[in-house]
Amino acid sequence: MADLVTTPNIAGADDFYADLIAAHQGLTKAESDALNARLILILANHVGDRDALAQAIVAAKNSGRN
Repeated sequence: MADLVTTPNIAGADDFYADLIAAHQGLTKAESDALNARLILILANHVGDRDALAQAIVAAKNSGRN
């Protein structure tokens, strides 16, 4: 079982964030949601580790709670 990496781990994180925001410019809410869904599925396929993906789902759910 792989441990999910939750500490900063992206080279050029600010540039990635800018690219992500730019990809959404000009999209409707529905188009933006669809882009996010496609991106999630592409990255999940790249990760390929079901345990890590399950951990990511839990982490995402918990990070949205106050």
